[in-house]
Amino acid sequence: MRPTFLSDFDYFLPNHLIAQRPLPCRSTSRLLCVETAQARLSDCYFENIIDWMRPQDVLVVNNTRVFPARLRGEKVSGARIECLIERFLSGNQALVHLRSNRSPKPGSMLTFSDTLTAEVLGREGALFLLQFHCHSKLIDALKKYGEIPLPPYIKRPVDEEDKERYQTVYGQQEGAVAAPTAGLHFTHDLLEKIRLHGITVVEITLHVGAGTFQPVREEKLHLHKMHQECCEVSQEVCDVIRQCQQDSGRVIAVGTTTLRALETAASNGSIMPYKKATDLFIRPGYHFNCVNVLITNFHLPKSSLLMLVAAFGGYDLIMKAYQRAINNNYRFYSYGDAMMIVRSH
Repeated sequence: MRPTFLSDFDYFLPNHLIAQRPLPCRSTSRLLCVETAQARLSDCYFENIIDWMRPQDVLVVNNTRVFPARLRGEKVSGARIECLIERFLSGNQALVHLRSNRSPKPGSMLTFSDTLTAEVLGREGALFLLQFHCHSKLIDALKKYGEIPLPPYIKRPVDEEDKERYQTVYGQQEGAVAAPTAGLHFTHDLLEKIRLHGITVVEITLHVGAGTFQPVREEKLHLHKMHQECCEVSQEVCDVIRQCQQDSGRVIAVGTTTLRALETAASNGSIMPYKKATDLFIRPGYHFNCVNVLITNFHLPKSSLLMLVAAFGGYDLIMKAYQRAINNNYRFYSYGDAMMIVRSH
């Protein structure tokens, strides 16, 4: 019976398994390998992930880069306010999440520094539309006054280490408010070994939005409205993937964000270039058109990301894998360990 309720995706995670800091070396994290055809689980280390790859495979990574999206400021009244930028618009406008004792009304002014203020123009659903005023491009002002927005389950202030470690080594395209965390395990040396093994590495872009942390509130999953994220899959990537498929290679997606972008681009059965927002909600019952292998971290209970993983690896096997990870003290969430799901192919 296909799981269709939010409660189907609940599990208990002891707090001490939520990783609060990254390991000293990215690739020394643990790796739980899940082979769906054999329903087999294997405990490994990420630095040995190449053992699970073949020369004909294509490894697809998300080259988005986290920008300092969180601002702390105050209203005219002096009340504190926290702003998390979700999406840039033209002319230094942006859609943002605001945390305040009371929601500011249109026309309200917010102050973040002597040279960075914003006017509230209105609302679009749960987001606020702000017009920022600064002496430069908004992204440059954020680099001066903003901070990296660590996920809410990391219970400590941002420090200097996070500026480098909450980024992938290949992240180039600024626009994400959260890291594509499966990619945090890769080092330049590991990627070079993978290329020398004959595996092609290509990049897509999906800018992770704050919606990735928003809880699913509908008990009946078909009622859930998925958040939008901007993504781009180029013609070059499509050509490489088509050739891989013709050569009986496998498409390996690094992260749920990469999988979501690729499956969006292949929604008609064959992968095509794609450059706009996606609101694809992948849950059990979804038919995959592109991705054969998924590398991912461990996700929160009742999250849309756990639903995606369960759709890819099979609900029963994935929930069994999560329990194994808990029993064996794997580290969970953004700075935690990884899982590799290999579908039969």
